[in-house]
Amino acid sequence: MRGVSGACLSFFKTSCGYYCRRSYGVLTGQQYTSSDSKQYDGRLYPSHIPTSSVQKAVLALGSGVAALKNPYRHDMVAVLGETTGHQALIKLRNRMRIDPEGYTILKERPRIRLSTLDLTRMSALPDGTLGREYLRFLEENRVTPDSRADVKFVDDEELAYVMQRYREVHDLLHTFLSMPTNMLGEVVVKFFEAAQTGLPMCVLGATLGPLRLSVSHLQLLVQSLGPWALRNGGRARCVLSIFYERRWEQNLEELRHDLNIEPPPVNLIPSNKNTSSNS
Repeated sequence: MRGVSGACLSFFKTSCGYYCRRSYGVLTGQQYTSSDSKQYDGRLYPSHIPTSSVQKAVLALGSGVAALKNPYRHDMVAVLGETTGHQALIKLRNRMRIDPEGYTILKERPRIRLSTLDLTRMSALPDGTLGREYLRFLEENRVTPDSRADVKFVDDEELAYVMQRYREVHDLLHTFLSMPTNMLGEVVVKFFEAAQTGLPMCVLGATLGPLRLSVSHLQLLVQSLGPWALRNGGRARCVLSIFYERRWEQNLEELRHDLNIEPPPVNLIPSNKNTSSNS
């Protein structure tokens, strides 16, 4: 089994390196043989890499092994999500379509990037507002929305956007769930995301993530934070259907109310100035 996993991972790494070097070029030369760059090459959006079912299976296996070895390999987690999440993405897209705000998002396709954020305005907002707390989260954790990789392996342009939107709101989930970026915080968010999205990648993270927790953190997860995350993730409004870019001035407590999310039962960020928490 170790030899098989190692071979799959090796093939996966080699393939991904080839894809990147070829700048979204032809995968095998069998499906797309034209050398004319003006002819349709199978791409549905600029970053798209067309793949067969077999290729997706190999990518899913290789990325899954790599992600298990190192949960902080966000590139591998991203590939795993894209190659296993088709049915879940369809359900998420359908939920967005029947929500007026979500429908607008699908139509306008906003992106959460540094180039789209008014950092000066957000930094001037009062403590406790979504914009100020999101910016504080980025600053304190030294992360940027630009670190989220572009979707490559989703073979539907609209579903690819849904996956991209999911990635770009991940840090916002940390913000209004008041979860840090340590292992416990990430596992709690994965619990919420698993119940909310049904993405196999999130379910896998929620299932295996607790194995990496300390005894005290595992106890906190089982007795308090885990049930809270699952309950609220399952009953909350679709988090992809919120036009956050138009809600930066909204108080986090009001946003949680709009989403039908209870405040966390335990404050894991004692230094956070968020006035909407229960601390």
